[in-house]
Amino acid sequence: MLLGGALLVPVAALAQAAGEPLLSPPIGTPAPVPGKAARDAAPMLPGSIDKPGLPAGSGPGYHDPRSPFKPLQDREGVVPWSLLSSVTTKQLKNRVQPVFPDPVKALDKKTVRVQGFMMPLDPGERQKHFLLSAVPTTCSFCVPAGPEGLVQVRTTSPVRYGMEPLVIEGRLEVLENDPFGVYYRITGGRQVQ
Repeated sequence: MLLGGALLVPVAALAQAAGEPLLSPPIGTPAPVPGKAARDAAPMLPGSIDKPGLPAGSGPGYHDPRSPFKPLQDREGVVPWSLLSSVTTKQLKNRVQPVFPDPVKALDKKTVRVQGFMMPLDPGERQKHFLLSAVPTTCSFCVPAGPEGLVQVRTTSPVRYGMEPLVIEGRLEVLENDPFGVYYRITGGRQVQ
């Protein structure tokens, strides 16, 4: 999409294409500018002509050490983000295909628990459809992690929005070809303590 002469690409498409989350510093903090050597060494995003892409790598997102929220700790009975983020990708003709390791594939269609930070998708204090992220959001308009660090959630009853992490239990779907680039979805979810 072109807007004011600038090419706008959906955030999820960029993150999926690069296998890396789009990061932004907290409001009021200037973004670091990489040096020429780092820019020249950076891999190119698919379709780009002369602009370096995002750094290679993957993971559940970046937890800013200045964040007032503590990083999530692995908990017994809860699927760890280190497992969910172990997905790799391969480039097909016109899209990026996730490649899930066997332990992740084994979770497909199973009832699991995942902990994370809520990213609302609808207005209101109570949410039935939201994203669960491995890291807290630092910007209202930024996706905190790539597709390997997010789970789309649909709950049976509304969950109150809050900044603290929560645990959701539901049926996990491992998605290999979602049109929105989502790798994981929980349906029939409910908040557990």
